[in-house]
Amino acid sequence: MTFDVAADSYGRFMGRFSEPLAEVFLEQVGLDGVEGVLDVGCGPGILTERLVAAFGPDRVAAVDPSPSFVEAARARCPGVEVRRASAEDLPYDDAAFDAALAQLVVHFMTDPVAGLREMGRVVRPGGIVAANVWDFAGDAAPLSLYWRTVLELDPQARTESHFAGVRRGHLVELAEEAGLGDAIEGYLTVVVPFASFDDWWEPYTLGVGPAGAYVAGLEEDARDRLRDRLREQLPEGPFEISASAWSMVARA
Repeated sequence: MTFDVAADSYGRFMGRFSEPLAEVFLEQVGLDGVEGVLDVGCGPGILTERLVAAFGPDRVAAVDPSPSFVEAARARCPGVEVRRASAEDLPYDDAAFDAALAQLVVHFMTDPVAGLREMGRVVRPGGIVAANVWDFAGDAAPLSLYWRTVLELDPQARTESHFAGVRRGHLVELAEEAGLGDAIEGYLTVVVPFASFDDWWEPYTLGVGPAGAYVAGLEEDARDRLRDRLREQLPEGPFEISASAWSMVARA
């Protein structure tokens, strides 16, 4: 799946969660001694920016299949080589990097095993391959309340709980199937503040990802019912949303 949306829309919808997630993800992965790192499915450059802060632009590369995200990542991270490419077909030689990371990407890969295998191919033997995906199956993702409420109103709706890597152990299973070694599972949690219900709800109307596409496809009265039912479950004033992701760190 690609995200043919403006980078700003993604930032307002998911960026507020993926920014703190990038921080704890990098802490968990540990990149001591890394000379070159690839950000796979970089989006608008949230993780890429943090890699640049750690290693400098000359030691970081990034890819994404979305033209708008490629442009945004280039603007956000000057000096970084950002190419348009999918995880399943990375435009790099074998063993070109010491590490390849994929934040919130595996569940949107057309072929997750092929994508992880490609990440392993472009990393030197013994190098790091790491990924994370929200815990949709465990009802702990940032969108879990939203999808739970969608199902109350529309039991036939297709949520993100069936996607690759969203359940305990699945990222490790995919890594092993891709031929990666020493895969270790982790669990990452972030807490994000919201000023009001409208601050939380408005990004769902921007058409980002499966959740945004679902809202965009609703008739006005159905959209209003969904919004009103969600409003009943959240406070109007400031509140926080906790969100957790499964992670995997393996060796090429």
